[in-house]
Amino acid sequence: MKKLLTLLLSVLKDIGAFIMKVLKNPKGRTGVILVGIVVLAAVFAPYLTPYELDDYDIANGLAKPSAAHPLGTDKNGIDILTQLLYGARISLIIGITTGLCVTLLGATLGIVSAYFGKVSATVILNVINVLLVIPTTPLMMIMSNLSSSYLMMIAIFTLIGWCGTARMVRAQVLSIMNMNYIRAAELAGGSKNYIMFRHIMPSVSHLLIMNCALSCAGFMIAEAGLSFIGLGDPSVMSWGKILVAAQDSAFTSGLWAWVLAPGAAIFITVFGFMQIGYALEEILNPKMKRKKDTRTKGLAPEEAAAAVFAEIGDVSEAEADALKQKFITEGQRI
Repeated sequence: MKKLLTLLLSVLKDIGAFIMKVLKNPKGRTGVILVGIVVLAAVFAPYLTPYELDDYDIANGLAKPSAAHPLGTDKNGIDILTQLLYGARISLIIGITTGLCVTLLGATLGIVSAYFGKVSATVILNVINVLLVIPTTPLMMIMSNLSSSYLMMIAIFTLIGWCGTARMVRAQVLSIMNMNYIRAAELAGGSKNYIMFRHIMPSVSHLLIMNCALSCAGFMIAEAGLSFIGLGDPSVMSWGKILVAAQDSAFTSGLWAWVLAPGAAIFITVFGFMQIGYALEEILNPKMKRKKDTRTKGLAPEEAAAAVFAEIGDVSEAEADALKQKFITEGQRI
């Protein structure tokens, strides 16, 4: 029990240290603040508005923004701010859930196709080629006739979205497999599973984390777009559904907030996820960090070259010196 508690505290400490790194990064801090505001608004929606989604007031339909209704009401008299707060829940759930599923599935199949033999690679690559030529929108229209639930939307997004992640991970793994430390592990008798989890997965983790953050943003936009053309779940409120309802009466009634509010919410959330993704790439990818240090800290070309080539272990000393001289020469030209 004591060992388990110690391990748990160690994990929590590592997570806290990682979160602090993200918050110290300007992009990460911006993204966490923006996404955090949206998440808090979705969680505490019942406490931020006195209305419910089924509070119909036909007599007060299409009301202008006021103290009682800061964004006005729709044609059924339902408060638009209430729809915006509750709609954040579905949009976030779809974006985050699909981003995680796509990243995990794509990473697993990408590693398998690159590291576990030609048969698996052939099968997975052929599946990717087939899925990439299937148009997404017609498939969504067909599947929506079977079920219009958001679980079906998440399943379709995952089915099609993992292909890009798998190809990216496969390319990275094929590059890593030629590294000397992978060959050394194989010669030392390391199993494929050991090498995959001990060496390959950590080497592509920065790509996966960044891809997950950016995928969350992309799928939130996709959900809004599909809901806008009527392929979402009509029984559940989302930001895309608010835009669908707004297109009929918002412009003729002068209720610009009905359109601008969900549009701004989508933009802020997507921008926040993208900033988090860029920050994670800078934190987890040492090459990105060295590049940033060279630009922001004003390092001389000689110092930057020494920092880069000090860690090179896969080329000969003569090749490293030649690359270093080329780096210094090009740096002086700039």
